[in-house]
This record gives sequence, structure tokens and C-alpha cells, in this order.
Amino acid sequence: MDATSQDLPASPGEEWPSDWLRATLGFLALRALEAGPSYGYAIIRELEQHGLGTIKGGTLYPLLTRYEAAGLVVTEWRPGEAGPGRKYFAVTERGRSELERLRAAWARFTDVSTSYLAPGPRKEDIS
Repeated sequence: MDATSQDLPASPGEEWPSDWLRATLGFLALRALEAGPSYGYAIIRELEQHGLGTIKGGTLYPLLTRYEAAGLVVTEWRPGEAGPGRKYFAVTERGRSELERLRAAWARFTDVSTSYLAPGPRKEDIS
């Protein structure tokens, strides 16, 4: 399904196309953990607060489990203040390195795609 202008959020709180979020959720989650350990719901809230829309736990938790298996994050159970305990995730040094690699790759990708999407003829179209 292609994203059309009707699919794009008009304002904060609206949803981005799901395939965009699936493609970026991994490094967005690492970024959310960069400031320190956090639990799933807090990561989801942080992403929402930064205009990225609502992420479902059923999408985030399997990703974090894969990242744990890959050594990008570690987990720790902490007692809850007024309820059950929570599983906290913390980015490892390997995860920080991966985040830096992904940041650089994303910057290159967005530069290239923004240039390509710019209106008017592209350099290679001009003879």
C-alpha cells in the first residue's frame, strides 16, 4: 500500500504509515534507550510524545527480545512502585555502536531520498 497525502499525519498524534514505522522502529527504540534504562510502555510513550504515533506492544516487545538475543540490549526486572514488576531494557555498548551506525546510514538514506524526491529534473535527467 502506497502512502498518499491522505495517509500522512496532518498533526501530532495522528498515525504514520505502518510500513514506515516498521522500517524505523529498531533504531527509534535504541534511541529511546540511549538516555538510560526504560520499560516498554515508557518507550512507547516517548515515541508518541515525539510525534511518531502509537506503537503497539505486540510490535515493540518482540523487537526488544530480538535485540536482547543480538546483544544490543540487556534486561532487568525491577519491582513496581504500586503494582507488578517491570522488565527494563538498557542499551549495551554494542547497541550504542549499532545506533551510531544506523544514524549515519539513515542520514545518508534521507539525504539521497530527499534529493531524489525534490521537484524538477534530476541531475541524471539533464543531458
